Amino acid sequence: MKVDERIKIDLHIHTTVSDGTDTPMQLLEKIKETEISLFSITDHDDVKGCIQIADCIPSSIKLINGIEFSCKDEKGKYHILGYDFDVNNQQMKDVVNLAHSYRIEKVLSRLQFIEQKFGFTFQQKDIDALFKNHNPGKPHIANLMIQYGYADSIDQAFVQYLNKKKFHSKNIHPKHAIEAIRSSGGIPILAHPTYGSGDELILSNQMKERIEYLMDFGLEGLEAYYSGFTNRIQNELLDFAKNYHLYVTAGSDYHGANKMIELGQNNLNAIEDGPEGLKRFIKRLKG
Repeated sequence: MKVDERIKIDLHIHTTVSDGTDTPMQLLEKIKETEISLFSITDHDDVKGCIQIADCIPSSIKLINGIEFSCKDEKGKYHILGYDFDVNNQQMKDVVNLAHSYRIEKVLSRLQFIEQKFGFTFQQKDIDALFKNHNPGKPHIANLMIQYGYADSIDQAFVQYLNKKKFHSKNIHPKHAIEAIRSSGGIPILAHPTYGSGDELILSNQMKERIEYLMDFGLEGLEAYYSGFTNRIQNELLDFAKNYHLYVTAGSDYHGANKMIELGQNNLNAIEDGPEGLKRFIKRLKG
């Protein structure tokens, strides 16, 4: 398709390949029903969703390969989005596989924790079904807890139980995620930049330090348009992107029924309403 400035975009979407509730094909049908013409599936630590529907995209819609790496180092937590990369690049594959193994370790650890701490147990058939998901995570465990009557909602399952588990486990370093994305021809972007660990909000000088730190590894942009941002946060991120000459992206963080967020809910009406950093990003995608 020809990418013009009137189209609406959503570059942060999850499917059942990670912790969303729509399969990639179900998501594509919903994309067709909306006015979104440019989108990306950014499942946690996996690219299967993009691969599954790559040959099914109509000419009126453009799909950008995407991923969201969950990263952590001694300075904090980061979610690094990757766009327009080669899914067959070996370095990218290696980091994806490593991230997947860490995710499985965390799920096993959380299951053990809630059994030992709260006495929550599940039938083996349900445990087996949990691990049949490509990349199981907290929402999958939370939904299982609701099914068993251990929690009334996903939020309750998170806050009162699952988030009580503190990890000292292995994590993908942001440097490795960014390098893998760039080595595969992709564009590394910091997802929802103000969100740190738990309820932490990173703003002003802390944000400046965070951006500069990640730019040393090759970070190229910020997700400044996001469903959960206030005008103040959005404008601050847009200022940072302008000052550091970074790309700007827009994403909803849609998870289907697992979050009360709609497709395209990212505070951006159309590309032509966005800043120069967003237009440069779209131009790069066009090649």
